[in-house]
Amino acid sequence: MKVKVALSRDTGTVSIGDLQLESGKTLRNVELAFERVGSIDNPAILVCHALTGTQNAVGSDEDPGYWAKLIHPGGYIDLEKFQVISFNVIGGCNGSTGPLSESPETGEPYQTSFPFVTIRDMVNAQKLALEQLGIHHLKAVVGGSLGGMQVLEWGICYPNAMDSLFPLAVTPYLNDYAIAFNNIARLAILQDPKWNNGHYSKDSIPEHGLSLARMIGMITYRSGDLFNERFGREQRGPVGVSHEEIAYEIESYLDYQGKKLTKRFDANSYLYLLKAMDTHDIGRERGGWMEAAENFQAPLYAFSYSGDLLFPTKEFKQLTDYLQNIGKASSFEEIETQFGHDGFLVEFEKWGHLIQEKLDHL
Repeated sequence: MKVKVALSRDTGTVSIGDLQLESGKTLRNVELAFERVGSIDNPAILVCHALTGTQNAVGSDEDPGYWAKLIHPGGYIDLEKFQVISFNVIGGCNGSTGPLSESPETGEPYQTSFPFVTIRDMVNAQKLALEQLGIHHLKAVVGGSLGGMQVLEWGICYPNAMDSLFPLAVTPYLNDYAIAFNNIARLAILQDPKWNNGHYSKDSIPEHGLSLARMIGMITYRSGDLFNERFGREQRGPVGVSHEEIAYEIESYLDYQGKKLTKRFDANSYLYLLKAMDTHDIGRERGGWMEAAENFQAPLYAFSYSGDLLFPTKEFKQLTDYLQNIGKASSFEEIETQFGHDGFLVEFEKWGHLIQEKLDHL
């Protein structure tokens, strides 16, 4: 089915000036790349993207965004009722200030001189960018994974700035199991000789390291049942010819996904965003996650996906249970899926209507 988007679609960058980071450092002349779709007279919904996502949540007819089947006229997030805004996060590589950007001090790309950023830094940058766009209140903030982390921080950093929060496929803090996978992915990039301490040229990127990092991620994003059902030990050729052979279809799939990412994503950005995810803990320097959760004012509608290795249901549900216990509006939905963590990117018919119902009753 071809997804139609609203005729009104604006893309570009917003300049927010200098940004004070949590680290105490100042990031100068910050720009955020954005997508804005729908009538500017409609209530605004902010969509926050995941690790390798971009601001193109809706996209165009020729190049649909990653949530185009969720967000369109008459859709679960209805562009006839709402305008949708999405930003490429700081530290990203799709137009926002990040390692690929030119440093005002040197006139050269930052690369690894780019300062470390946190989820809270990303949210603070988005708040300034929204103000530049003339938006001071949001109908909702929605996002999954890294985007879900931003949703939670939005609710705590700016509790009165929205009517509702929709965090998907996330938890109040990143657990050690997920940090371990992030560490392995980082090492894959750092140990690629072409990484060169982050000072690589466009013609000599650490392709092998970034590809391997992506493959590591892909294994955690989906369930073992899905992999087993989809590939069923299907072979592409003989086994035992070479240590470098790609003999099974699952190997070919991972190889393809790894190489595909290297064509559109920067290795240094990948490293910075993984590190930002590691910092995710809504209770950090706030007295713990329960004390931090008391700052939520907008209703919080949480969505978890069965088989999510990185963000388990039980760790997410404890947040909504606590909010309900202290009298704050919240709900929790676990979506049954074989896609595991990636459930928030597919099978919209299973859960999109739940978001639609909540938005319609706000």
